This record gives sequence, structure tokens and C-alpha cells, in this order.
Amino acid sequence: MAGSARPTCCRTAQQGVALILVLWACALLTIMLGGFAVLARTEGLQARYQFAQTQARYDAEAGLARAVAALHDPDPKRRWRGDGQPYTFKFEQATVTVKITDEDGKVDLNTATPRLLDRLLQVVGVDKPHAHALAQAIADWRDSDDAARPDGAEASRYQQANRAYTPRNGPFASIQELQLVWGMNADLYARLAPLVTIWSGRNLPNPAHAPALVLAAMPGMDKDAAGRYVKTRRRADLARGLPNLPNGMQVAAGGEDITHSIVSTAKLADGTRAVLHATIRQRGNRPDRAPYVVLQWREGTAE
Repeated sequence: MAGSARPTCCRTAQQGVALILVLWACALLTIMLGGFAVLARTEGLQARYQFAQTQARYDAEAGLARAVAALHDPDPKRRWRGDGQPYTFKFEQATVTVKITDEDGKVDLNTATPRLLDRLLQVVGVDKPHAHALAQAIADWRDSDDAARPDGAEASRYQQANRAYTPRNGPFASIQELQLVWGMNADLYARLAPLVTIWSGRNLPNPAHAPALVLAAMPGMDKDAAGRYVKTRRRADLARGLPNLPNGMQVAAGGEDITHSIVSTAKLADGTRAVLHATIRQRGNRPDRAPYVVLQWREGTAE
């Protein structure tokens, strides 16, 4: 009948649909607001992490600057030594630990004898046959000819293995180049890299600064003797000189090298840490130039 009211059931159904739409809209808005809240919280955490990481990085750089100054402290008792021992100090809100190793205490890839390289490889865990072959391959990489040493590796072996390169037949240009030598692998390189250099020019490392593993590779030495000597060396008064090595080799105190590897680790109270690896060559205290030049630089969160 015209003008009659809609049935009650129709009105109830329409109201139910409207209620469901409102509920869906509220649920959607809740989800969107929740997503925005999570996004804002994530961005806040990222910003705080980046700020803390940047702060730790600059604190690690402060450790490098402190090391350079401490190497030249006029008081021998306060002067830091380049023998790898750790020095820890507080800087602003960070704890900074610095280790300095003079490069003359490492094994020089360009001047060390194959025998010394062989012994060093064995000290870091390489079996004798592999150590001997790898030492010969290192010598083949740096010598000027293409004649392979017994158990070594020259251009023909690299070519047969379809390597995209052959030995340099000249001095190593970087420590990282060692990774290309026949027989080298990533794990062994990681163990070897802190113990070798291209900047000392010495046939034998300087025992006054050599790490324990390098000392262990020297003639007449082993790991136990090297470990004991490092402890004795750190307690020694440099003004009175350093004791001889257990193998009888004399050790000259002082004479700090001008090229140093420095590892500076900064750790904040919240656990954030930054690690700076730098190899520097000092240039003296002339006011018209920087006190040192950077030969190698690497940043990260692991030592």
C-alpha cells in the first residue's frame, strides 16, 4: 500500500550492514594507526642506533689520535709501546682500547726468506707440506721470473686453473694481494694478515715489537718460548734495555719504527662498538704538514 512504512526486518538488516561497515572502518583505522606507530618506533630505533654508531666511530678515531700522541710522550714511562699490548682509557661516554704494533715487528712479504714464511705458516696452523708449498708460491709471486720453484706456482699454474691473473713478478703492493697467491684461502688469510707487512723492509722482524706468533716463527723459537718472552718484554724497563731472546738473539730496546698498525676499539655503555684499523706512517712534528699519512684504513665492528 502506498505510503506504508518499510517492514521492520528491512530496517534492521540495513542497520546491521551499516554497523558492520563502521566496525570494519574502525578496524582498518586501528590497523593503520598501529602500522604508523610501529614505523615511527622503528625509525626512532634506527636513528638512535645510527647516532650511537657514529659516536662510537668518532670515539675510536679519538683512540687513534691518542695513540699517535702517546707514541711521542717525552716520558718513557708514559710512552706507549708498539708491541701489541692493549691500552684502555675512558673518552667521554666510551671505553676505548688501543693496540699498536710497529710494522718492523711483522714478517715482510717482500723481504722475508721462504724459510721464515714457511715457519710462520706452520705457527698459524698450516701443515708442513702445505706451508712449504705456500711459502714457495709467495716467493714465486714476488720474484722477477716465471720459473717456478719446487712446489711453488708461477704463471702457467694460474693459467691452467683459469685464474684471471698471474703472479705480479714484483713486490707485493698490498697485504690484501696475498689473497691471490696460489694455495691461499680466506680463513688462512684472516689468521696471517695481522702478522705480515709490506712496509718494514727487514729480513727478520724486530723482536722488540714482534707479536708472539711472529716470535714463535723465528729460528730457535716456539710458541711457549715466545709467549714467555712477550710477558717479560712488557715488564721490562726500556731504559735498561730488553733481555735477549731465548735463542740468544740480542734485542735492542727503543728505536721505535715510524710505521704502525693501530687497532682502536670504542665501546659505549649500551654495548654499541666501533673498531678502527689504521696503518700510519709518522712524518715528524713539523707544523707545516700533517703528523702522519694513512697507508691503510678499515672500519667495522669486529677486531
